[in-house]
Amino acid sequence: MASFRELLQQAKASIHEVDTDAGEALLAEGYTLLDVREPDEYEQGAIPGSIHIPRGQLESNIENRVPDRDSKLVVMCAGGVRSAFAVQTLEQLGYGHTVSMDGGFNKWKDEGRDWKRPQTLTPDQRNRYQRHLLVPEIGDEGQLKLLGAKVLVLGAGGLGSPAALYLAAAGVGTIGIIDMDVVDESNLQRQILHNLDRIGERKVDSAKKTLTALNPDVDVVTYDTRLGADNIMDIIEGYDVVVDGADNFPSRYLLNDATVKLGIPVVHGSIFRFEGQITVFDPRNGPTYRDMLPEAPPAEFAPSCAEAGVLGVLPGIVGSIQALEALKLILGVGDGLSGRLIAFDALEMSFREFKLRVDPNNQVTWENRDRIEITELDGLCMPSFTPA
Repeated sequence: MASFRELLQQAKASIHEVDTDAGEALLAEGYTLLDVREPDEYEQGAIPGSIHIPRGQLESNIENRVPDRDSKLVVMCAGGVRSAFAVQTLEQLGYGHTVSMDGGFNKWKDEGRDWKRPQTLTPDQRNRYQRHLLVPEIGDEGQLKLLGAKVLVLGAGGLGSPAALYLAAAGVGTIGIIDMDVVDESNLQRQILHNLDRIGERKVDSAKKTLTALNPDVDVVTYDTRLGADNIMDIIEGYDVVVDGADNFPSRYLLNDATVKLGIPVVHGSIFRFEGQITVFDPRNGPTYRDMLPEAPPAEFAPSCAEAGVLGVLPGIVGSIQALEALKLILGVGDGLSGRLIAFDALEMSFREFKLRVDPNNQVTWENRDRIEITELDGLCMPSFTPA
């Protein structure tokens, strides 16, 4: 029976090991640093840009965190023991370009190399988000991304209500809410941010009360104003994602032009009686609202909910999917809806997918962003450009 020392010697003899100088050089060449220390060690200090997977969770988590087995990895622990065993395990799993950094973080730190104390979750946050932390695609790193993210929700109505609630519950750190209306009793059939006690209250104020009561981690920023050409750029700049719950075409086209100019993705949703649609407009990587709908249809072909009605639960479904797509964008996981439109029919209980493509005649593009002028739009919602 082999002793621990013998097992360590065998591991080191079977792997490639480098010192801290060579490890730093490999990182500069594009290698990824994998830190296999325990969470309490990692919280005391880490090398910027590292991926943290505790040694005891390596086998179960590495394929989700580093799916490409051709990835080049420098593996580090505190002194070089656990990293040696980790490299041996990684090679058994098919990761063929891995090295262990002898001396580990302790030597790296003693030599005065770059490190910092990473942002970490508080004990209360670890408890609140524990179901997220168990998901390999999220974990601590993903939850910290959510806490640092900023999402603007356009409208505190039928779509904005479920979207904002789930974004707040997920721990999105900053949620902006823009709406200039007041709570009406007729809203309560679907707008679940509000209640009977708040009839007559400003919707943004009601929304803030609900969201902060749900999750005090969230900073709710309210905009009790009409979205217009005079304020849209100031409002949306700095947000990572916009969730579109608008119910009129001028607002949608105005939002499109401003987000294209700034390169901000929009999670679009719309509802009509028993039907809903959801897609993502990512101006840097795919089609936008003007690609899908170059011109607004006549009003008689696109009545609002106030004119046509809507099943109360439908915006809950569509808004929840919007929140899901926003979270995926923040986390950088899964297949998003950019270039795909999902049509939901509640009566048939069916989902249909349609492909969206870039319109070659559309001039409101990320590449033309410097020419886009943000102006109040007429009934046809036509864009304005600076002459080329």
